Amino acid sequence: MIDNDGRPTRTAPQADSVVALVDAASGVEREVIGAWIAEGGLAAEIDSRAPVTQVDLDAKALIKRLVNRRDDPLVVPVRVLWLPPERDGVRRVTFADLAMLTNPRKPNRLAQRRLLRTQPDRHQVLVGAPARLSELRTNYPEAAALLRSGSPDAFARSVLRAAVVALERAERTVIGDRYKVPQLVAEEILDSPEFQRKLDYLADELGSDPAQVHRSAEKALRELVAAQSRLVSDLFTQAMRPVHASTWKVDTDLSGLDALRSLNRKYPLVFLPSHRSYVDAFVLGDVLARNDFPPNHVIGGANLNFWPMGPIARRTGTVFIRRSFGDDEVYKAVVEEYFAYLLSKRFNMEWYFEGGRTRTGKLRPPRYGLLNYLAAAVRSGRVEDVMLVPVSITYERLNELGAIASEQSGGKKKPEGIAWLARYVRSQQHSAGRVYVRFGEAISARERLETHGDPLGERPRTIPLHDTTTGATKVPDESALSETERKAVQRLAFDVAVRINAVTPISVNALVTLALLGVHERALTLGQVRTVLDPVLGYIDRRGLPAGELSKLRDEQGLQVVLEQLALAGVVTVYRGGLEPVYSIEPGAHLEAAFYRNSAVHWFVNRAILELAALTAVEQPGDDPLRAAWRAAFALRDLLKFEFFFPEREEFADQIIEEVRVIVPEWDENTPDDRLDQQFLGALTESGFVMAHRVLRSFFDAQLVVAERLAARPADTEIDRKEFIDECVAVGKQMLLQQRLHSPESVSTELFTSAWKLADNHHLIAPAAPGETADLVARRNEFAQQLRDLGERIARAASLDPSNRNTL
Repeated sequence: MIDNDGRPTRTAPQADSVVALVDAASGVEREVIGAWIAEGGLAAEIDSRAPVTQVDLDAKALIKRLVNRRDDPLVVPVRVLWLPPERDGVRRVTFADLAMLTNPRKPNRLAQRRLLRTQPDRHQVLVGAPARLSELRTNYPEAAALLRSGSPDAFARSVLRAAVVALERAERTVIGDRYKVPQLVAEEILDSPEFQRKLDYLADELGSDPAQVHRSAEKALRELVAAQSRLVSDLFTQAMRPVHASTWKVDTDLSGLDALRSLNRKYPLVFLPSHRSYVDAFVLGDVLARNDFPPNHVIGGANLNFWPMGPIARRTGTVFIRRSFGDDEVYKAVVEEYFAYLLSKRFNMEWYFEGGRTRTGKLRPPRYGLLNYLAAAVRSGRVEDVMLVPVSITYERLNELGAIASEQSGGKKKPEGIAWLARYVRSQQHSAGRVYVRFGEAISARERLETHGDPLGERPRTIPLHDTTTGATKVPDESALSETERKAVQRLAFDVAVRINAVTPISVNALVTLALLGVHERALTLGQVRTVLDPVLGYIDRRGLPAGELSKLRDEQGLQVVLEQLALAGVVTVYRGGLEPVYSIEPGAHLEAAFYRNSAVHWFVNRAILELAALTAVEQPGDDPLRAAWRAAFALRDLLKFEFFFPEREEFADQIIEEVRVIVPEWDENTPDDRLDQQFLGALTESGFVMAHRVLRSFFDAQLVVAERLAARPADTEIDRKEFIDECVAVGKQMLLQQRLHSPESVSTELFTSAWKLADNHHLIAPAAPGETADLVARRNEFAQQLRDLGERIARAASLDPSNRNTL
């Protein structure tokens, strides 16, 4: 039925006898299959005239009538496939079909009789790939060994699973790949001798009762396994589509999907989308379903496993994982095994490698836990390779931004539940423009892990350890990666993030908020907004950056529509009482505006760094200007490394040089250093815009708050992170009122957390050892002063911006 690689065999070997494994849920289906066999249907399918014996696809029946046979029959699984009515060339279940009070894919006995009589085109007899009984014994040697020892149960279950898999494969050739769902997963994993050995080893390591460990593993596995249903998938997709379809127009670049479909025939795909909204999974799932991809196993947090969404989502492929399970070794082993199983069977997966929704609009630092499990599966040989698919999902507007902004300014996150869901769905009933779905170039996990880590091809699947004391064979933890492999996983996550950013389009709202956030509480006329945007649009065109519908911003009518829509969303305020309307950021909406800007801010970071580096060179006369500029550029890169994804130093330097050439096209390595002085700044001003204050100020302001609060702490005391971040929020609001910070967008728990990581990386968090307090105090004060100086330099950069001068 299936070969050793899990693929169906192509031809039916000749045999003296045939056993038809009948997967029938009713007497009607058994009659249909019996009549079809009697009429020669099976003989025609397998090109054999051998006599046929029918055996129910049931473990007890298999033990009694198949597994102990001494001959070598050809084993062929058969099933009746019931189809929904055809609508517009597609057969999918709709809510209208449920009016018959039966599942169109699994009709009850009375409905089956009626369909045979009135709509015979709605059923078909499926034949799974056949195999000799001897081949099945070869494919499952461990189960066959138990059979020889007088225990036929395991072999019967292995035959049953192989038959189900073969029928599922045959069924997908009729109904499409989008209905690829796993069957009997928990049973197959629990029956795996290798997994049983791993649990025995774990029980020994933990000093626990092996039976209890096995019971805990079975409970955890049944908690994890997504019991997918085609009916629920159809209906859930239909029910949830209005949540996003009525709110956004989905704009998808389909050019990469054909290549992904080709890769998926050989490798499992792991989709790693950016995470900006709760509806991300619905948007991506709908795009894939419409293009006949099988449903992903979506890894979700257990916080979303509430009634009724949790049980329904599990039936559509959502795998709910506990938020934290570092100390539960049994649960960890089960998750690792389930991951490896899904990948080895080429089931596609999806998770948000940032670990949660972004609160700032840009990508968050990646979490490595699930990628470590993936790397372990590749390393152990459980799967030949896995193709990682970076996915960018970008919204022109998001109706849930108010709650996100509240959390960033110290508010409590509301727990998910049925009431929360009702409010969320109700909030999505307003049009919010487009959502852009873009697929980055797929990444071979094996290739990247081998490039940045140890060779993987030389590793055995498992390395048994023999315990000379007990005589037991132990299986080590495959997920225990070496330090080199962990760094390779981190590099792999970095590559995914870079490729997500590379295909993320610049939206109209990203540019409009970029303009309005850069003029410090001033209101702009329509013409003044265009003065800011026109040179930026020219810059985007010259660099060929991916963009949304930016043509709207090139004429006043289109720009006015964008501004009015942002006003309706509560992000922009409009004053109409004067000579002409003027626009500014709505008071209290700076975090929401920054969210939109930050979705595209990565495209302008190098430009902003170049501007500040050039200013540094000018402000340090007597020093080599070029050397001073490069020192400043690399120092800024270091300060921002927990906010953005920078390449290695050499590639980063090449990118900065390309930015120089955008401003001074004739520049090359032989250009005199004095081109980086006032002449360069003159060319920068003539370009029509300056980015440093628009792009980087909020991040450095947040770092300043953290730096000053650290400098105020005793150097010899431990600092509680949560309490410290709360203090930064409170003090940040005070500094904002004192106009020591530029904008409310700087007062953000997310930005303070990144700044905390930066300070920790600079060894400024941990208390000083005895005798070293003075050194830590000096370094904390130096860090704070560095950021104050940087703030002054950003202010000078802002003064060079022609749009700022035009709006005074």
